[in-house]
Amino acid sequence: MSPRPMARPGGRSARVQESVHAAVRELVGEVGRGALTVPMVATRAGVTPSTVYRRWGDLQELLSDVAVERLRPETDPADLGSLRADLDAWAEQFLDEMASPPGRAYIRDALLGDPDGTHAGQCSAYAAEQIDAVVTRAARRGEAAPGTEVLMDRVVAPIMYRILFRPGPLDAAYARDLVTNALSGVRTGGGAEE
Repeated sequence: MSPRPMARPGGRSARVQESVHAAVRELVGEVGRGALTVPMVATRAGVTPSTVYRRWGDLQELLSDVAVERLRPETDPADLGSLRADLDAWAEQFLDEMASPPGRAYIRDALLGDPDGTHAGQCSAYAAEQIDAVVTRAARRGEAAPGTEVLMDRVVAPIMYRILFRPGPLDAAYARDLVTNALSGVRTGGGAEE
């Protein structure tokens, strides 16, 4: 399968991407994911099926691309005044969104149509950017904080593992426990234990 062309910011390419993404979102709501076809999407988006195939390759890659866009955070993490409060709030929201039925479907789609791992990497980058914002804010306040990668390993990774491989009820207490464990290695001297 040939690599997907990178979208140019703005212009026709961006308009095509937005109309195709919007068509997918609308049609999934109307007919369900299982009944979705590339010709249906193309018709709704006002493009030819060959445009969709040329840009995305197949329906699964298109669904993956839409899922990655839907998994992009819409806002910066809340600033509640402390590292602990910020991380608790972020982890609870992350778990709530990712463990929801739509979140699980987006994760599945993002991974299934991702033969080279690009979409998985982008989803990981979204979480890392959010955590980095929290850690940077904590550093500006003079708080000791673990590094972004430590928090990715100790908070994000367990959440994603549970969502993907141990489906079951997950709650805010689980997210807060992960944050507690992640912060337990923070030294008061301004760094994190490695």
